[in-house]
Amino acid sequence: MRKINVIGAGTWGMALARMLCNSGHEIKVWSALPEEIEQLKTTRRQKNLPDMVIPEEIIFTDRIEDVCEGDNLFLFAVPSVFVRSTAHRFAPYVKEGQIIVDVAKGIEADTLMTMSEVIRSEIPQAGVVALSGPTHAEEVAKDLPTTIVSASPDLALAEQVQRIFSNSVMRVYTNIDIKGVELCGALKNIIALAAGISIGLGYGDNTKAAIITRGLTEMARLGMKLGCLPETFSGLAGMGDLIVTATSVHSRNNKCGTLIGKGVPPKEAVKQVGMVVEGINALPAAMALSKKYDVEMPITAAVNAVVNEGRQPSDAVHELMEREMKTELPKPIFLMNH
Repeated sequence: MRKINVIGAGTWGMALARMLCNSGHEIKVWSALPEEIEQLKTTRRQKNLPDMVIPEEIIFTDRIEDVCEGDNLFLFAVPSVFVRSTAHRFAPYVKEGQIIVDVAKGIEADTLMTMSEVIRSEIPQAGVVALSGPTHAEEVAKDLPTTIVSASPDLALAEQVQRIFSNSVMRVYTNIDIKGVELCGALKNIIALAAGISIGLGYGDNTKAAIITRGLTEMARLGMKLGCLPETFSGLAGMGDLIVTATSVHSRNNKCGTLIGKGVPPKEAVKQVGMVVEGINALPAAMALSKKYDVEMPITAAVNAVVNEGRQPSDAVHELMEREMKTELPKPIFLMNH
């Protein structure tokens, strides 16, 4: 049994808190919002997971001091835009070697850091692990079989987190390519927006399959320039998470994209979703990385044009379809056979 402090009381944080509590761990949940803590204490329900009963054993607090006793493991489950500020607040309380598991998916726009890099920059004394994969909170809350990746360049650390989070409904794999795992977690949300836009435009499964496949190619293309492992992109954090985010009814990014495709302005679409849409947050960093490393990412660029530049979705699709003809194969293979 471990003492685990869940930092953030959103859907993913609470679904994991319940799962970990049911596995026998001692759980405290912290939120910066006193009203959210009071609602959770009173109702034992997370507002966006109304059918999930929160175990009575879980303790809720809005006081940092209450969750910083001993060498407890921290689970960071705040939206990506709040990871740095949250890490900064907790930094004075984290001991040397204390483990922080991050489940936020994103890339910081101004620094181009992944979430684990942001945390390490604020809390250098901690050991940081990224936990990512095809894991909708709505299904984890129902104990449906789920797989996820524990990523750290320190394999022993990744394996330690693997043991803590593994149970009969959650199977955890390890990966030393933390950069690739986190890159996948951020970029797949953008591709899911594109898939949703195609649905809103009335397109079918052919279009969705093309977006997912070519979107994964974009993700991997950038990842290779950043020194990531190709296997990461064909694994759970890459292809697995992309498939579920681009196709599931639970996907906020897919839902937001669908609304945009139907003509709802992007800002209004985010409001209608009513939860954080990480694909929108990831666009500035994705575009900056594409430019910095000279990597062609046409689907990502098309989504950015629609969301941030006012391009009509149908026009963006037309421009994608009219691009210069190309081979699907990597250039060295193509040239070798011609």
